[in-house]
Amino acid sequence: QVQLVESGGGLVQPGGSLRLSCAASGFTFSIYPMTWYRQAPGKERELVAAITNPAGITNYAASVKGRFTISRDNAKNTLYLQMNNLKPEDTAVYYCNAGFQIYPWGQGTQVLVSS
Repeated sequence: QVQLVESGGGLVQPGGSLRLSCAASGFTFSIYPMTWYRQAPGKERELVAAITNPAGITNYAASVKGRFTISRDNAKNTLYLQMNNLKPEDTAVYYCNAGFQIYPWGQGTQVLVSS
């Protein structure tokens, strides 16, 4: 019933930008805090960013603070992650999810930062 569909990933050079999207359905998106996670090869999944609703308070992992911006559009049930000044260390599969309750993971979207 719950679906989380990530998109927007791809290949980008160091210093480049991408905007990821997460289309959510099957739960009341507007009342849930939402999050972005990522999982790099050989590493565990880590929390990247979170956003509350409706206040829109955000929080970021230290590794991405100042470079990434999380936002949401409740009318579209969509979560976004604007990623600027990308580094090779940002290479990972990126996933979205709720903040209080973790639903089954979507397929994620691959981000590859390389020259």
